[in-house]
Amino acid sequence: MPESWLRFWDRPHRIYVNDRHLRVHYARIADDILSVLPDRGGVSVLDFGCGEALDASRVAARVGRLYLYDGAPSVRARLARRFANNPKVAVLDQAGLDAIAENSLDVIVAFSVIQYIDRLELPGLLAGWRSKLAVGGFVVLADVIPPTARLLDDIGSLLSTARAHGFLLAALGGLVTTLFSDYRRLRRDVGLATYDDREILALLRDAGLAAVIPQGRNLGFNQARRTYIARRL
Repeated sequence: MPESWLRFWDRPHRIYVNDRHLRVHYARIADDILSVLPDRGGVSVLDFGCGEALDASRVAARVGRLYLYDGAPSVRARLARRFANNPKVAVLDQAGLDAIAENSLDVIVAFSVIQYIDRLELPGLLAGWRSKLAVGGFVVLADVIPPTARLLDDIGSLLSTARAHGFLLAALGGLVTTLFSDYRRLRRDVGLATYDDREILALLRDAGLAAVIPQGRNLGFNQARRTYIARRL
């Protein structure tokens, strides 16, 4: 992740307009991860770029082992405190991530992550994930931004989610705050990586991952974005 984005996620920010928005967001992520897990016990899952992972305990209850990795040290510290008493959850730094045994993971989830990854770094990251997957394991790339997506799509998704979950006034205020935020400046100056179907499918294939056709719905609230699932070849 470019250092500028990493610094942004490592310090307090206002991406979530209030606590209700934060909790709704992570509840939806947990629901969506649960929806793609294999229907058997004992699976090993890596949530890469997991953020606050507030509902990770629900995911952990369904799996054998849940690894949480985030590049921001302050986020990892909060995760370590939050899940200190959950024996199924391991919070990893980079060394811990590298130490995961090859051929040992059943599922790797990257939810709203690859838009923040340098495009030149993504092929190596995908190849590294492939090496960690067990036979039959798969990668889930969720909330991928296509080149056709618009800022208005993000705004519309936020407002419809806020209306449905009771924080519409806070969301309207949050949009005003965002106009003057570091996030808007970084999005303008550094940008977010976007990928069309052809690019993603080629990247996955080159990394040794057999991608299925993009899912009919995106995991997450924003249906202008895409989700791809790819199995280890």
